[in-house]
Amino acid sequence: MASDGGRKQFWKRSGAKVPGSIQHVYGAQHPPFDPLLHGTLVKPGSKPPTTPVKLKKVSTFQEFESNTSDAWDLGDDDDELLAIAAENLNTEVVMETAHKVIQNHSKLQEQHKFQEEHQQEEKQVESAELTSIACGDNRLVKSVSEGHTSSSSDNASENSSMQRSQSLPQTSTPPMVSGVADFSTSVTPALTEREASRLDKFKQLLAGPNTNLEELRKLSWSGIPKRVRPIAWKLLSGYLPANVDRRESTLQRKRKEYFAFVEQYYDSRNDESHQDTYRQIHIDIPRMSPEVLRLQPKVTEIFERILFIWAIRHPASGYVQGINDLVTPFFVVFVCEYIEEEEVENFDVSSLPEEVLQNIEADSYWCMSKLLDGIQDNYTFAQPGIQKKVKMLEELVSRIDEQVHVHLDQHEVKYLQFAFRWMNNLLMREVPLRCTIRLWDTYQSEPEGFSHFHLYVCAAFLVRWRKEILEEKDFQELLIFLQNLPTVHWGNEEISVLLAEAYRLKFAFADAPNHYKK
Repeated sequence: MASDGGRKQFWKRSGAKVPGSIQHVYGAQHPPFDPLLHGTLVKPGSKPPTTPVKLKKVSTFQEFESNTSDAWDLGDDDDELLAIAAENLNTEVVMETAHKVIQNHSKLQEQHKFQEEHQQEEKQVESAELTSIACGDNRLVKSVSEGHTSSSSDNASENSSMQRSQSLPQTSTPPMVSGVADFSTSVTPALTEREASRLDKFKQLLAGPNTNLEELRKLSWSGIPKRVRPIAWKLLSGYLPANVDRRESTLQRKRKEYFAFVEQYYDSRNDESHQDTYRQIHIDIPRMSPEVLRLQPKVTEIFERILFIWAIRHPASGYVQGINDLVTPFFVVFVCEYIEEEEVENFDVSSLPEEVLQNIEADSYWCMSKLLDGIQDNYTFAQPGIQKKVKMLEELVSRIDEQVHVHLDQHEVKYLQFAFRWMNNLLMREVPLRCTIRLWDTYQSEPEGFSHFHLYVCAAFLVRWRKEILEEKDFQELLIFLQNLPTVHWGNEEISVLLAEAYRLKFAFADAPNHYKK
């Protein structure tokens, strides 16, 4: 267990602030707030919000399994939660089946890995034979097994080194894959057929005169194809109406309304009363991810306007550090609406027509505003929403995995020191941008996805690293690991498993308030 003196020396040597002591700016009216100094605002006797589940009937395991056994199977159709969302299920059945889904997914990953290694070995053998024939000297040919062992050892060393050397906040993320729906890390013929089938389902659903939003949510839970994601996000966020005939007029009206705000308020950024707000926005924008995108002057200009107008029009909270991250996914998705082959990170945004840039800016503003409307208490003075959610996460983890919870407690690692940012930035600093976009497909499909369901995603995310957490026996190393998790190469497969586990936890604990009590 680390002593108080040891921890103080560690933070003094590093010159960094103690995690959790982030300085926030609330317009020009609120002083900075430190969650660790002020403590939690959650009363000991208060209960967290729960989502009651009425059990109309008890499904058998076989019935439920037949509907969900292929939920995260990369080769089959992906309608995993249509049946689940349509009927209320027995908790034990859901938990058992979710376990089975995750186990099946792990087996599939092992099979794919074995097949890839086998194919690689065959290619190496063929290449070695050709080299031997061409050179006429067997001494020049390295054995396949030796080469494979050496390569595996080198890769393991590189991976270990990479996990330790990642910096925070995370800015180095692999580029998004252009033209692939859901930003998949690999494309196979089976996946292409599956995505084509899903894309057809979305197009059929969106083609009608009135889009069935409930059906759109069910279909979107397991990911939205890139081509239809912009329109789907606008519908799911409540920015656009379900009626097709009203959409164009709504877009024109809301875009004009936003730029009327810009004309009315943006010049006031030079006023003394708004200097602190504008200065903090100007500081925060260069910290966002991806790096290539944030360095473009046009992007900086757009983000400054969006964030300043939102802060002025929401004086109860003003601007708070972290809100700048919430613009990025909307901006990137809506840029993709106007480009085809280019990767967004390497795309020169200023090359787009001015009218298009204005549309992207206004749409990003309104969708971000809709998101923040649902988590407003996260960013009001003292951020009580985040305080409460971190406390709920701590209590939830203590019931899900007591060993992990006790280990953190024994080493005096406070949940606020790492989970505050998870709630404040919605895990955006913990996973690559492509993973955030995939997460938000599901968050916008879930009731209270950015608030209530996010809690279970964070719990699943923490327990995901239980092996590494339990192996760390030092306060400093444990905290550094939790603030620098090795997710830089994460893709759809990892996010799918994470969401599956979060879904299981929600069904197991959402209707059981006693599970939050010790």
